[in-house]
Amino acid sequence: MKSKIRTQLLERRSVLTDKEIQAKSEIIIAKLEELLEFKSAKNILTYVSFNNEVDTHPLIKKYLITKSKSIIVPKVIGERLRLFKITSFSDLKAGKSNILEPVNGEEFVSDKLTISDLILVPGIAFDKEKNRIGYGKGYYDKLLKTTRAKKIALAFDLQIAEKIPAEEHDVQVDKIITEKSIIE
Repeated sequence: MKSKIRTQLLERRSVLTDKEIQAKSEIIIAKLEELLEFKSAKNILTYVSFNNEVDTHPLIKKYLITKSKSIIVPKVIGERLRLFKITSFSDLKAGKSNILEPVNGEEFVSDKLTISDLILVPGIAFDKEKNRIGYGKGYYDKLLKTTRAKKIALAFDLQIAEKIPAEEHDVQVDKIITEKSIIE
């Protein structure tokens, strides 16, 4: 069932043009930056967008320049997601599947994330109960289980499914921000 939903929603997302992705992403990021949780967070753990995901590159660049928040990005090493605090966008290089990942940066232990920090969660599909379907490897579910940081998914409205079958190991997000709404 999950693989069917994953395929359908990836197809839905694939029809977005670069212009649509940029416009919708700007709206989503603006909504994110207005949230109290974002304003008060010192550490932002964010995915580095690729293909047609909500574009996080401008957000990452902005806060690396202003240095008002620490930017932490993930890298898959072996079977786990390791985290790195970066200080420059040039710390990122194309890696596995052409996804930008840190080649420089200080390793950041997820235990250091506090309840006032924020994790921006990627995904393929979400529902109004804040369940998510990722890319199928479970990297984020493992990370999200072990942290008290706020979990916010960034998604296009077309990624919201009617109902996602949740399994025991799945971790819900705290909020989902789309260009049309915030699901709390």
